[in-house]
Amino acid sequence: MIVIRRLNCFDNPKLKKLISYLCNDEDDKLAKNLMQEPLGIINAMMPLSMKFRSESFILTEDKDILGLITAVCTPGNPYKINITRLIFKENRYEIGKQLVEFLIQKLGGKGANTFSVVIDECHNELFDLFVNGCGFRQCSSETLWKIEHPIPQKTDLRWRYAQSSDADKIAQLYNGEVINIYQPSLIRHPKEFKSAFFQGFTKYYKTRYICEETDKILGYFSVTTEDNLNYILDITTNSGYELEYDKIINVMLCDIARKKHAFYPLIKQKKYTKNSQKLEDYLKSKGYTPIQTKHILVKDFYRPVKEESKNWNVFVLGESQISG
Repeated sequence: MIVIRRLNCFDNPKLKKLISYLCNDEDDKLAKNLMQEPLGIINAMMPLSMKFRSESFILTEDKDILGLITAVCTPGNPYKINITRLIFKENRYEIGKQLVEFLIQKLGGKGANTFSVVIDECHNELFDLFVNGCGFRQCSSETLWKIEHPIPQKTDLRWRYAQSSDADKIAQLYNGEVINIYQPSLIRHPKEFKSAFFQGFTKYYKTRYICEETDKILGYFSVTTEDNLNYILDITTNSGYELEYDKIINVMLCDIARKKHAFYPLIKQKKYTKNSQKLEDYLKSKGYTPIQTKHILVKDFYRPVKEESKNWNVFVLGESQISG
């Protein structure tokens, strides 16, 4: 009998068996990260608007775990769900499809209206699973560029740390720089630029910065890390002004270097922003290396997942028409 249920601490031994095929040293770490007791129990009882941790669900058959899916609410916008992990036995794509559909039904029933997943460009099978199997659509992509040997240098750029009171202006800048065709899916709510209320329970640490002129924010940039070793540098600038990427990047590198002697900075290029090509040209000119491109897949509406009929009934002014 197939059952999909929430992951709990008693599943740890069987979960380790499922993920053992990953063949790396992260098996134990991954299993421990997925175990969220007792905080996981508290988080599970919360409505979407109050969830502070990721949630994982497993598909079992005859007490064996065949697949797992993990999702987390977007900080500041709990109705936007990010699927962060999907694991299933090799070539059992129907298990992955069932887990995704279950998640959409369950969280959609609680009010979630947008589901997204970021997939490495080399994972063609997962791309096909989400797009052709689960109704997601490809929205855009992001590329990470590696700075091989960072040498932080002080600059004369005027900046300050972002505050929660800046969220509205940051959102205005960010959303205005998203290319029009991507805005319906990728614009962000001002609350997404505020520090999470349960910041201590999140799996990452983010530092935010702004450059401003009088009352106008011209640049917003951030540094995010999950392991205090790899740091992702994200830059959004007003396309109507000239801000030097060298100075912006060095501000972040100097800030990281104050706390860490050894670190690996990665610059995120967002292909859906107006300055994407300008940033890419700069990164190439500096000899930085693109190491990973990920597709952003989105399903930004909710409806119960069910078997669809090959024939559709279309009603127009009381008249029934059938289209094959």
